[in-house]
Amino acid sequence: MFTLETERLILRDWKRSEWRDAHSYAQDEEVSKFMIWGPNSEKETKEFVHNAVDHAAMRPRRSFELAMFHKELNKIIGGCGMQIVGAEAATGMIGYVLHREFWGQGMTSEASRRILTFGFEVLKLHRIYATCDTENIGSARVLEKCGMRKEAHFVEDMFIKGRWRDTFLFAILESEWRH
Repeated sequence: MFTLETERLILRDWKRSEWRDAHSYAQDEEVSKFMIWGPNSEKETKEFVHNAVDHAAMRPRRSFELAMFHKELNKIIGGCGMQIVGAEAATGMIGYVLHREFWGQGMTSEASRRILTFGFEVLKLHRIYATCDTENIGSARVLEKCGMRKEAHFVEDMFIKGRWRDTFLFAILESEWRH
């Protein structure tokens, strides 16, 4: 099983049986407010976890959709991951979601920094990017804390939950990350 570790977290592959852990936050309307998905039904959450397990087995691996496991509490509190995009496999896209109970504690920043390190040091990526809704101030702060810079503001580029939304694009190059 693939794992990455931080001070407080273990980021690891999902197990099919853990869909209920994911559902504890994926069904929350506030958690999914800025996401293209959710709030999820049980079926949708189960499909997500099962897809993550299936993608983890593919070779070459291009999807690292990981459970965010809190060491001290011994439980899953969210998810994070990276998708390898492009034919050259030199670019990664990161994303994350966290149970509302843990917002504001630096968990997402901690997980994201670890994913960036993995992307640049192990996968030898050239560039990693992320997007977030312009109204999602917390997510934008996470990306800035990780050293990513805002590259773009796309206007009404995503139709989510019945309305057009603006999106920020954040990115960091391997050379920027090393400094």
